[in-house]
Amino acid sequence: MQKQKDHVVVSLSGGMDSSTLLLRCLNEYQSVTCISFDYGQKHRVELERAQSLVKYLQDQGFELTHQIITLGGLSNLLVSGLVDNGSMEMKKGHYAHENALTTVVPNRNAIFASITYAIALSVVKRTGESCKIALGTHMGDFNNKTQTGIYPDCSEDFRVALEHAFKIGNWDSDKVDYYAPYNITDKTGVLEDGIECCKKLGLDYKEIYSRTMTSYAPIYVGFIDGDDSIEKGVWYSDYQSGSSIERIISFIKLGIEDPVQYVEEDGTLVSWEIVKEHAMKLEEEYLSSIKI
Repeated sequence: MQKQKDHVVVSLSGGMDSSTLLLRCLNEYQSVTCISFDYGQKHRVELERAQSLVKYLQDQGFELTHQIITLGGLSNLLVSGLVDNGSMEMKKGHYAHENALTTVVPNRNAIFASITYAIALSVVKRTGESCKIALGTHMGDFNNKTQTGIYPDCSEDFRVALEHAFKIGNWDSDKVDYYAPYNITDKTGVLEDGIECCKKLGLDYKEIYSRTMTSYAPIYVGFIDGDDSIEKGVWYSDYQSGSSIERIISFIKLGIEDPVQYVEEDGTLVSWEIVKEHAMKLEEEYLSSIKI
């Protein structure tokens, strides 16, 4: 595919969805800028994963830049189970269960999109060329057709409304577009596209996705005596929080193993078979609960 001349600014969390979107943008655009946000999230390790992925891609010869934007004055004012301020407990379970509402961060995507849009407008001013902002939202976050999902700020309706507001509120907005290609698919579709993007870019999907962090409840394995089979002083993914379950199910549906290592709450390694079994059990229980 011939790359477009446009610039693109990617909101890169360090999770699976935004990392896949980054791959797609590398395949389609000549100039890629990645922006990550530190908003006081408990799973701040995702920012380290974003940095690791960007460095890996740069080492593979891809041209892209990355910057972390800190929203330090905001974090203590937010009420969410994801923010490290003691405002709310984050509950575990299926990603579509009402427990997942504890992972909602108020107006998060509007905040991220607004800052990303400001950067894109500045790219236009510097270069005189068009630019896109890219966010990795998908239908698994919120489905416009069924009006179901935990994160309405990930919906296509919200994206359209935001873009409209951005365009009427800014000069040069005719040169900036909002790019959310996964709003027509779910997380499995995102992963499927990511595998295809890896093939096109000559990358090993295991190398890519091992550098991502989807877990909202990562587990730190410190420097303690014990099993030498696991690296110490490292954050690992849990396999019981909703965000992890959704990711695991997507790998199961594609018939491939997730290269991320999962651990128990005490830091012991968990095999992929156990991870799969747990995720499939929760998925079956949830699907049974919503049948009429």
